[in-house]
Amino acid sequence: MPYATRDLRGTVIAITGATSGIGRSVAQQAVELGAKVAIGARNAERLAQVAADLGAENAVAVPMDVRLPEDNRALIAAAVQTFGKLDSVVPNAGIGMYGSILDHDDDEITRMMHTNYDGTVWTVRAAVPELLANPEGGDIVIVSSVAGLRGGGDEAVYAGTKFAQVGLAGSLDRELREKGIRVTAVCPAGVGTEFAVGTGRVANDPRFADWLTPDDVAHAVITTLLQPRSVRTTVWAMWSMGQQS
Repeated sequence: MPYATRDLRGTVIAITGATSGIGRSVAQQAVELGAKVAIGARNAERLAQVAADLGAENAVAVPMDVRLPEDNRALIAAAVQTFGKLDSVVPNAGIGMYGSILDHDDDEITRMMHTNYDGTVWTVRAAVPELLANPEGGDIVIVSSVAGLRGGGDEAVYAGTKFAQVGLAGSLDRELREKGIRVTAVCPAGVGTEFAVGTGRVANDPRFADWLTPDDVAHAVITTLLQPRSVRTTVWAMWSMGQQS
């Protein structure tokens, strides 16, 4: 007997960091399943192109900086005003800088901490009132990293922001589960994208061929949303077969 998954048709998902990589793939896979999406990112031109590719009837684009609480509220407001409700939010925006604890200047370190952790908090805070108002409940799927589960050399500050995201997700699960909101931290290993290129990675690194793809991680995000409402996944750690865990 086939397993009965949820139907995402007509559901509304807000996604940050949606101009490329994982965020864009989440938006594409969601729309293919009939969902509507509110997408946010800093690059307005690229964001508009992604929205156009998804179709005006399926997507609303909000240029935004996740470090600003008011920008996150604008994204959620656009989702509700355009599509009438909010079912899920995917805090995905993030930046990576690899190297020793001394390798980057104060402004770069501050930007990474504020983007990865503060940005996640502001996105969640903006979304929760609308998720609580949804009679069918809601989902928060935070795109974190295996660095938030095990750390690693030459990524201490980055890993710290990811540990913070995983801790936030676990605490939110305990806070919101009984109110009908599921919270998941999806934690991929390295993904072959433009992420951190120029700040510890190089473009077209041959290792990318053995890493996860954005579609792999997006599939994990979408799969958590497809689970019956009686089920929740709190942490999903994932590696490619070519990556050492």
